[in-house]
Amino acid sequence: MTLPEAPREASAPAPGAGRKTLSATARRISINAVVDYAFFIFGGVAAIWLAWLVLTESFSWGWFLVLFFVLFWLVLAYLVLPRLHRILTQIYVPDYFIGRARTSDGLLGDPVNLALLGSEAQLDDAMRAAGWTRADDVTLASSRRIVTSTLLRRSYDEAPVSPLFLFGHQQDVAYQQEVLGNPAKRHHVRFWKCPDGWLLPGGHKVDWLAAGTFDKSVGFSLFTLQITHKIDANTDIERDHIVSTLLAADVGVEVEVIRDFSTGYHSRNGGGDSIETDGDLPVVNLDRVPVDAEAQRVVQQAEARRIALAERRPVPTALGFLLMLLRVVAGAIFVALTLLSWRVWTASLFTSGDLEGVTRHEADIVFGVLLGIFAAGLVFYFLLALLVFFGSNWARIASMSYSSLLIVISAIDFFDGGPQVTLHNNLLGLPLDILVVLALSSQRSRQWARRPRGARRPGTEAAAAVALAAARAPADDTRAG
Repeated sequence: MTLPEAPREASAPAPGAGRKTLSATARRISINAVVDYAFFIFGGVAAIWLAWLVLTESFSWGWFLVLFFVLFWLVLAYLVLPRLHRILTQIYVPDYFIGRARTSDGLLGDPVNLALLGSEAQLDDAMRAAGWTRADDVTLASSRRIVTSTLLRRSYDEAPVSPLFLFGHQQDVAYQQEVLGNPAKRHHVRFWKCPDGWLLPGGHKVDWLAAGTFDKSVGFSLFTLQITHKIDANTDIERDHIVSTLLAADVGVEVEVIRDFSTGYHSRNGGGDSIETDGDLPVVNLDRVPVDAEAQRVVQQAEARRIALAERRPVPTALGFLLMLLRVVAGAIFVALTLLSWRVWTASLFTSGDLEGVTRHEADIVFGVLLGIFAAGLVFYFLLALLVFFGSNWARIASMSYSSLLIVISAIDFFDGGPQVTLHNNLLGLPLDILVVLALSSQRSRQWARRPRGARRPGTEAAAAVALAAARAPADDTRAG
């Protein structure tokens, strides 16, 4: 069934006005999309080659065999397979609502098994009253804390949940209940705000959709080999647990059930875990839930974080900048060492007979010019890295083009019988170029670089500051109807 799309707000141009501009914009976006997709696929192919180099390299390092196998697993699980899944799922996984969330790799995730009516403040008030804890956002600090908590079996009530996507964006909020102080086992549920005017199949209007599952352990993903939480197969038990806690909170919640709402595509989730469900969809009405000052404060604080996150530089872009910076540093060290050993180096060339018929003065001029060009290239590459860091799309494309060219040259030389490419003799060359292409061709990096320049409005920071200040204000214990 084809669902109605959410209405898109746009001001209608005057007849005959703006057509050329809109056509040019659409053509530019289309060209950008084709170029980005080409780099996206090229990065996946290059990542496969990198994984192969790591695997073959492991057999020539003796006792370091185990270390290289671990490196091979890291490259395969966190670079190669996610990129391959992202490429393939764009072909065969539907991009419309089918009752399933999607992982960041494009795989089908957890089933949508709950719907709600009400505001975010009412949702937060009801969930807190039902004994649920709002999960932290996924940050470097929270990710580090959940890893240490899981390994050391320490309680972490606000542990973040991995991002799943619905309506083209990750969950707006998530709640959880830890089991016996063990972060490896927890009840958790993700919520997505529905687009304005969007209707469920059958014409039902809801404000929120949710996916609730129970994490029973930590293990390896069947599809990506990454370390992840494993869920209990019977998602209906978790769905009913969420509804029963909301009803038990006695805050005015009402529940209706849409029978046999969804039964298809419920074989496995993105981690490879089996899923069983009867397909029923409870619709929880929160319209009668009173909202207290604490809920209002939490929602204001969440809005402030969303504003800040919209402006935050994505991790792949920062990683791409650091990789480019590493190449600049390596090049600068090469220039410095060459200058320090200039006389010894040129003398060795004359001794070996490579510069027969050339005077020392002429050799100094030629090699000096070449070294100067190389140093100028490093300066330009550094400036390019800075532009990438600050969000320039053309600089991102130029950086990927340069790295891709070097990768292609290395591949042609390698497959044409040239010198063997290994990590030992090319550690700061080919692997860095492949990682740069992978980082800068990622979805988050290209979306941030291609965002409208007006997205960073002068008042954005002020709005975030005001929202955050209001969120930090002392909460009133009184309830507002």
